Amino acid sequence: MDESGVVVRNKARLVAQGYNQEEGIDFDETFAPVARLESIRMLLAYACHKDFILYQMDVKSAFLNGYIMEEVYVKQPSGFENEKFSDHVYKLSKALYGLKQAPRAWYDRLKNFLLDNDFSMGKVDTTLFVKHKNQDILIVQIYVEEIIFSSTNELLCKDFSSCMSKEFEMSMMRELKYFLGLQIKQNEEGIFINQAKYVRDLLKRFGYDNGTTKSTPMSTTIKLDKDEKGKEVDIKTYRGMIGSLLYLTASRLDIMFSVCLCAIFQSCPKESHMLAVKHIFRYLIGTINLGLWYPR
Repeated sequence: MDESGVVVRNKARLVAQGYNQEEGIDFDETFAPVARLESIRMLLAYACHKDFILYQMDVKSAFLNGYIMEEVYVKQPSGFENEKFSDHVYKLSKALYGLKQAPRAWYDRLKNFLLDNDFSMGKVDTTLFVKHKNQDILIVQIYVEEIIFSSTNELLCKDFSSCMSKEFEMSMMRELKYFLGLQIKQNEEGIFINQAKYVRDLLKRFGYDNGTTKSTPMSTTIKLDKDEKGKEVDIKTYRGMIGSLLYLTASRLDIMFSVCLCAIFQSCPKESHMLAVKHIFRYLIGTINLGLWYPR
């Protein structure tokens, strides 16, 4: 879906199911680094500072591009059985969605490809790749199969898009507008990011899409403590609300303090804590379109 919730394209994946893998035998590494939201925000700020446009594209069926070193066998998929060898299985030469090592295999493939094409990898953020050419710079940030990039020279962006398309099956290069739930608007004056769609979905999910609004994220007179004598609430619901709000703080720093204060009591939430969280939700009803503005 796009930032408006409209289905842009449908995806189908062949997934490995009903298998057993043992660490050290069938796989060693599963960890694949992904970009942090802080890194994305810093990249947006840097783009404003350097006054260039950010683009995005993604790799189609990314995990199928990864090579696996281990021996992995799967049964013949339903509808694709070989009648002459019905009792045979397939040996995988590439990664498959569902395999534990698939994310790592894909990251290694992409990393090696970028390094072979004169990129240097960030020492702190290993999902950030930079390429220098004369006085120009090309920056690439990867998040699994989604890639955002920009350059001080428009030709470098086009060369990078062409280079990636020759190696992988890619979507078309387009201006960055929607990434990891962040709605991004770029214009001549600056970059604005917010999570309006995410907020609407959040309010609908927890039943606050039609409620009274509050003017502040937390009452100025409230004082939260353990409230050991208070009435207990559903811990699963409380943690779900807190986790959802924490992701929202990527673009809504106005609720950071309130959410983090309520998050302290996740181990044993009481009714007083739930009321504070509900107050935050009512504040969001009237501030859906707030976000971060980076001026040029």
